Amino acid sequence: MAKARVIIVGGGFSGTALAIHLARTSAEALLITVVEPRELLGGGVAYSTQEPAHRINVPASRMQLSGEEQGAFEHWYRQQPECSLDSAAHCADGSVYPQRGMFGRYLAEQFALAAKRYPHVTLSHLQTTAVAWEGQQLLLSNGETLQGDILALAISHPPPSLTRALQPYAQHPALIANPWQRGVLDAIAQDASIAIMGTGLSMADVVASLATRHHRGPLTAFSRRGQLSRANLTGEWPEWTLAPQNVPEARLWLHHIRAEVARAAEHQLPWQRVLDEVRVQGQAIWQSLPLHEQQKFVRHLRSWWDVHRYRIAPQVATVISERQQQGSLHVLAARLQSITARGDQLEVTLHTRQGKTQTQRLDQLIVTTGPGHDALTQSQPLLQSLSEQGLIRADRLGFGLDVDEHSHALTQLGQPNSRLLVVGPAARARFGELMGLPQVADHAAVVAQQILNELDIAPAERCPPSIS
Repeated sequence: MAKARVIIVGGGFSGTALAIHLARTSAEALLITVVEPRELLGGGVAYSTQEPAHRINVPASRMQLSGEEQGAFEHWYRQQPECSLDSAAHCADGSVYPQRGMFGRYLAEQFALAAKRYPHVTLSHLQTTAVAWEGQQLLLSNGETLQGDILALAISHPPPSLTRALQPYAQHPALIANPWQRGVLDAIAQDASIAIMGTGLSMADVVASLATRHHRGPLTAFSRRGQLSRANLTGEWPEWTLAPQNVPEARLWLHHIRAEVARAAEHQLPWQRVLDEVRVQGQAIWQSLPLHEQQKFVRHLRSWWDVHRYRIAPQVATVISERQQQGSLHVLAARLQSITARGDQLEVTLHTRQGKTQTQRLDQLIVTTGPGHDALTQSQPLLQSLSEQGLIRADRLGFGLDVDEHSHALTQLGQPNSRLLVVGPAARARFGELMGLPQVADHAAVVAQQILNELDIAPAERCPPSIS
């Protein structure tokens, strides 16, 4: 009997985790192909970085492919020479925050291990780009075609989108539109005057990277609310149990969580413990809200949630704090009012929330507003092809792709396609909390089971994976 064929487009964390879960759980022959242009699987935007200042945002003990193997990555990392060579990774409480690229390397090794451990399943990686989907055939940029019974989209993080004001300056030497491009920060002078548009996780990465390059010039970071990502906890803290609440309103959930934070403080527990429990219940809370309440959350509360939920490693928080204390980093709640080219420099005028304006002459303007999720369907040829055929549509919140409760992509007419699935953050408009681990790992496992159901393949009886 011919093997069923699953094609996964995107080999970052979501796509690699999906492939590994399929290999682990299929009791029958299965051909799994991951289409990813990068040399190694598992990296994606986040974990392919080679920047030494880029660290995972939670302790290594909380990074995993599934709940069954908690501690597996930390166990692996402590056996690597980098663990002892990278002294900055170690915190006083014994936790470790490795460089982010180490987790990408771990995922690539887990993929290779799965390819050997499950001989009835064929795992392969095609280092190329998908261009179009026609019938059951995927067209590739190298001119080849690939047949598949199931197509899974693990495409989550398109390049950043430039605002309309910045688009005329896309080619200006002072504008860095995508700080994730390798080497793009290397040519910045140590005394350069820099502004960073955005104050979230990407901004924190840029400030940490500039520190490794000994940058000491004036640095301004600005966003509409001027919110910085909070630091992660260090030390041992008890878990917090969130009091039950059954209200389909974002405002009432906000009041409830604030009350829980105050209640935790009475027990000498930090707010992070409350937010960690909100995250655990995040998908259930999100799906209990009607669309108009979700839209309210996006408009009014999302930026607050993001900076409290998606926290930064203590090492990165220290760099930001030190530069603020030195007076070389200023964080503003402001919007870009105007921008003008002045030779190789850019002159920007910012309008602050206090109603003031200030003008700066910049050697570099770095955009860290994050991936352009609202333009995902037009971000690359395959998604353009699927959109033009009416096989996918953007969700109504601008997060990514519209899916049903089983992660099937919805057509432009709102019909689910059982042979086209979406895994990872692109599906978060439906599911809610679906950006960080372990929620993305759990979603990959659920989508793997859904694919086996669609192919009528029985799950394997297996023991929990080894952490060796």
